[in-house]
Amino acid sequence: MRNTNPVLPVSDPPLSGEDDIDGKGVDDRLFKGSAMTKRGAYAALSYMACAVMLVLFNKAALSSYEFPCVNVITLFQMVSSSLFLYALRRRRIISFTAADSFSIDNASTFVPLKTLLHTLPLAISYLLYMLASMASVRGVNVPMYTTLRRTTVAFTMVIEYMLTGQRYTRSIIGSVGVIILGALFAGARDLSFDFYGYGVVFLANIATAVYLATIARTGKSSGLNSFGLMWCNGIICGPILMIWTFICGDLEKTINFPHLLSPGFMVVLLCSCVLAFFLNYSIFLNTTLNSALTQTICGNMKDLFTVGLGWMVFGGLPFDLMNVIGQILGFFGSGLYAYYKIIGR
Repeated sequence: MRNTNPVLPVSDPPLSGEDDIDGKGVDDRLFKGSAMTKRGAYAALSYMACAVMLVLFNKAALSSYEFPCVNVITLFQMVSSSLFLYALRRRRIISFTAADSFSIDNASTFVPLKTLLHTLPLAISYLLYMLASMASVRGVNVPMYTTLRRTTVAFTMVIEYMLTGQRYTRSIIGSVGVIILGALFAGARDLSFDFYGYGVVFLANIATAVYLATIARTGKSSGLNSFGLMWCNGIICGPILMIWTFICGDLEKTINFPHLLSPGFMVVLLCSCVLAFFLNYSIFLNTTLNSALTQTICGNMKDLFTVGLGWMVFGGLPFDLMNVIGQILGFFGSGLYAYYKIIGR
């Protein structure tokens, strides 16, 4: 029996015979003719809120407290997410699959081994995405980080076409072009240019594009909802990351970190772990309900708040007219995409 009324919203793969586009199903449209559902809109807004806060908390841990181990923060976030999912599933607050009936057998096995292996490509891309994203935050200041990350849309369109054959209208392609132009303007006169930092950010862009496209593909073929995909990621990636941090000596560095037991650092780390859980959930929900490109565009739209807060809290980028023009172009392009997506063009 399908869990049709979960306590927390999930993104169950559509079952045969379902029709949610007539306004009577769960995923009713924002309005007639819209290409986005109400649940999709809520997922997009939730992602943007979590993403803004997480970037700032990660930046605080890595820069303000000068914590040296990016992999350890990623490991803490992954372990925390797995523990949250385990507790919620044991208490039957959430399910992992579309057909989960919360039986005793399902509660003990959670996800079959065959399904777990099916999600292996997603887990590997997730691990690369997490590590590259965390490393990219350290390499550049917050405003330029968000500016460079906007170019992810181009990588996402290419990866989606390669993996799923997804094609987009001229309106969508044009709005993406405006975003890329804005990124070029914003970064043209960055006085703090660092080749390694920029390279890591672009590597994170590629990893993000592969990860989001893989979510869309695996989510439809595995029968898992958002929580199920997150659980498989944690089960597969957690042990790998633990071994890697041990080999690199990051665990020893963490133990010897002078601010490890500092109340301020512990609060920052705790908030980072909690936000990472909700961010990952909203990413899965947004990508499966909407698309990988929509998820990427949402990342661009939330940059307005990230750039503003980054300037006020961390600084690192002096005022420059070219940068302001680039930011405006980027937000205008993101707004165009959202408009075309909503009206279904």
